Amino acid sequence: MKVLIYSAKDFEIPFLEKANNDVHQIKYIPERLTPKTARLALGFDAISIFSADDGSSMVLERLKDFGIRYIALRSTGYDNVNLITAKKLGIKVANAAGYSPQAIAEHAVTLLLALNRKLILANQQVSNYNFSLSNLVGFDLHKKTIGIIGAGRIGKVIAKIMSGFGCSILANDIYEDNDLKEQYNLTYTSIINLCKQSDVIFLCVPLTTQTHHMINIQVIQCMKREAILINVARGAVVKTEDIIQALELKRIAAYGTDVYEHEGGIFFYDHSKNKPNDKKLQRLIDFPNVLITPHQAFATKEALTNIAETTFYNINCWEQQKPVKNELTLELVR
Repeated sequence: MKVLIYSAKDFEIPFLEKANNDVHQIKYIPERLTPKTARLALGFDAISIFSADDGSSMVLERLKDFGIRYIALRSTGYDNVNLITAKKLGIKVANAAGYSPQAIAEHAVTLLLALNRKLILANQQVSNYNFSLSNLVGFDLHKKTIGIIGAGRIGKVIAKIMSGFGCSILANDIYEDNDLKEQYNLTYTSIINLCKQSDVIFLCVPLTTQTHHMINIQVIQCMKREAILINVARGAVVKTEDIIQALELKRIAAYGTDVYEHEGGIFFYDHSKNKPNDKKLQRLIDFPNVLITPHQAFATKEALTNIAETTFYNINCWEQQKPVKNELTLELVR
């Protein structure tokens, strides 16, 4: 099978090469999938895309015209692909579900620890031989209340980690896990009650019509002013303007995020010599109590191995006409 890999990053190609094991004809391109770059798929049977690629109806229709029958996502999230259109066009789509919840959860806790203990500022000060502690006071996590919005694979690992710190755990999810409640003395509650009680709030939900901008000014007003908000979900789960307003008014203590609402075409690329004209992003970067990482939570050797292996598992099954357990278009109604 001929496969085109969109948004190919230098650090992931060795993992993909190993997983392919010279079975398929692969071409790697750094370009994102967009209406303009869809034409590059001409002559291929399948493509693989990442979370920043455009899988909208218009793009899928072009891909169909170019002969694409399969799309293998190198991500768990699939909010960037119109699955209903894909189903109608006969394009099969599969994701890399649950490739490493540990990688994402550990990064989320890393963001919290770095913000709480002012590690970035401390490093900057020490680099200038400033060893004063005046601006470096944090707080003990022990006995604090942690809120987890989205207690799925990632949220469960966060609950385990934060339980180890001696925290009380609150969660909000559409499903309640009795084992999770017993293991970590976790309590399920409403989002509003979670926000009122939590010292730290982790966002781990997928992006859907229900979760889009779920963290807005009304919800933020329910949070403690000392609360730290950590986002390892999707950028559009929060309303960026409202986060900026909350930080300006000191309605929350800090914001740590691995995602950004308008990250497409910005994250994963070096813009140091040609900075994007994005005032919201610049405002977030300028806050001393905001820590942004460039969607790197998944970037561990273990996660990249799992993503690559799952990607080619999906492609291999399609070629061999076997059922694909990760296929997203199976259950959709025409």
